[in-house]
Amino acid sequence: MLSTQDKIKHLSWRGGFGLSPKEWKEIKNWSFESYVQHLFTKANRAKHLSNDYAERNREALKKMSPEERKRAIKEDRALVRTLNAEWVTRMASAEESALLEKMCLFWHGHFACVSKSAKLASKQLITIRTHALGNFRAFVQAMAKDVSMIRFLNNQQNKKSQPNENFARELMELFTIGRGHYTERDIKEAARAFTGWSSDLKGDFKFRRRQHDFENKSFMGKEGAFNGDDIINIILDRKETAVFISRKIYRFFVNETLDEKRVSAMADRFYQSDYDIADLIRYIFLSDWFYERKNVGTQIKSPVVLLAGLMRSLEVQFEDTFPVLFVEKALGQTLFIPPNVAGWPGGKNWIDNSTLMLRLNLVAYLFNAADLNFKVKEAFEAQKRNKAIRKIKAKINLNPLLNLPSGLQRQLFFEELSAFLLASKPELSLKEIAPYLDQSSEKKFRASLVMRLMSLPEYQVC
Repeated sequence: MLSTQDKIKHLSWRGGFGLSPKEWKEIKNWSFESYVQHLFTKANRAKHLSNDYAERNREALKKMSPEERKRAIKEDRALVRTLNAEWVTRMASAEESALLEKMCLFWHGHFACVSKSAKLASKQLITIRTHALGNFRAFVQAMAKDVSMIRFLNNQQNKKSQPNENFARELMELFTIGRGHYTERDIKEAARAFTGWSSDLKGDFKFRRRQHDFENKSFMGKEGAFNGDDIINIILDRKETAVFISRKIYRFFVNETLDEKRVSAMADRFYQSDYDIADLIRYIFLSDWFYERKNVGTQIKSPVVLLAGLMRSLEVQFEDTFPVLFVEKALGQTLFIPPNVAGWPGGKNWIDNSTLMLRLNLVAYLFNAADLNFKVKEAFEAQKRNKAIRKIKAKINLNPLLNLPSGLQRQLFFEELSAFLLASKPELSLKEIAPYLDQSSEKKFRASLVMRLMSLPEYQVC
């Protein structure tokens, strides 16, 4: 079993994005239960987001010249990139709720949706934040009325004269109950129930009564003049939905390899609580099995988790949005632009020949961008010629990390720093790493050691 401090470090990554050195100094002597309560208390107290992103409605766009319209659309998509960078900055901030942002990241991948409008992307993120630790039943009903989702899955084209089945199909296959628990007829009948669920030109949800099918439907063995909310309730009344969602949560927070005994216990609790998300997450975090060795240091950090964790540990401040967007795109996880409605596959899919070198050298690029250059043998010199890499501008505050294990001889400093930064003991010893460290001063030695430890394969997992 893990020590209390190791449990806290493990949970800080799985339930967030790691800890800043300042946070670790404050928290490391807490009881484990106190830290769990701290995560939920901070999530409950998190400030609400406002939607400050304006969107030109379609009628206004129609009146523009082709050049004006092109420029307006380009400006709006640029705002989506700004919203993206703002979200990652919140993930990296010790002042924000790490648990809430991590839950939002999970649900953003679950309810995968491409949002091309800044206003709609922001509205959807607000909806996700509102329900991320709330009731899943209410959450699904809210997402069914989300305009980004409606437009992404073509439900604005779903009319009683010609039902569109896209949303109904994905609702069951990906968002709730999973394959094997519904029929093609169920999809057709559910689509009828969601007819008329549309949006107006301002980007708000609108129920169009004339386009809705008010006739009886036959769905999952039940008969009635069902609407969309009725369909969702019928699906969630089936325990298979609790099992499906519990499996996804287990893969995201615990382990890619399912333990069906644990999943079954999670599903029982989730179903009996009528889908209380916070209750389920708290149950996982307080379970002994969550901290078994097989579940520690076995999860490959997603690109966003990797970047937010680096920013948190090093107090990175970027001059603009470019580095966030570049890293996301290069490593395969751009917020608000999932690869498809199934979201990002995760796990070992995060690593391939094109992403591995960037992952391992990312910290070195950040140090270089912050003008922290060391006299070391750099394996990444050729890649530094990349124009995109050279565009990264950043500031780093290393002092809190360098002072974390203060007044220690080099070997002890290495051991304490490794224990804080890495989920497992590094394969390389200090003696093996030493030739790649700057020996010109004690501060540069320690700073270059930070860079080297965060460039190890062990830093890629949590």
